[in-house]
Amino acid sequence: MACSSCSAPNPNTPAPGFRKALWIALWVNLAMFLVEGIASLQSGSVSLMADAIDFFGDSANYVLSLTVLSMGMLWRGRAALVKGITMAVFGIVVLARAIWVLQSGITPEPLTMGVVGLMALVANVIVALILFRYREGDSDMRSVWLCSRNDAIGNVAVMGAALGVFGTGTAWPDLAVATIMGGLAITAGISVVRHARKDIEGAKQGSVSSASPEVR
Repeated sequence: MACSSCSAPNPNTPAPGFRKALWIALWVNLAMFLVEGIASLQSGSVSLMADAIDFFGDSANYVLSLTVLSMGMLWRGRAALVKGITMAVFGIVVLARAIWVLQSGITPEPLTMGVVGLMALVANVIVALILFRYREGDSDMRSVWLCSRNDAIGNVAVMGAALGVFGTGTAWPDLAVATIMGGLAITAGISVVRHARKDIEGAKQGSVSSASPEVR
């Protein structure tokens, strides 16, 4: 689903403005985590809860990116590896939650889903536009872009689920969207892990080459 072979011209140096973009993304995600978390409890929507958990996970990932931003490619690749794994785990958790709700027979409240989903979409589109210029960077930068892109797609899906729940009076649209979001997170996580492993391997090889004496 995502390209895992893209790289920046100089992967050891973060692109100008990337740190500021990360701080903006961090605060937006934290705010939306609180909003969607409360709304998911009030509405009983598993797709809103999945999106709220995703906002929290993205916030943690942005903190991790800010921590390793000034470090070498090896550490930035390792950070991306952790983020890729957490994205995939998040997807698995969402799928498990969808199965649980299916068995419980809970029907969510569609109006709250739609309104909060629209708010989240606006927030994520803003963040995605800010981060768009950094999408072709190293694995750490690309993972940040993938998080924002997936969130925007997820918000559109949540609003579609709200319409589906309103029209059918059942939880099936909500569960279907939650399943799609879980699959998207797993796919993106695998892509980031693959890219991160290449960055880590490249950094290690570069380190060995620079440490080895020149053979004459």
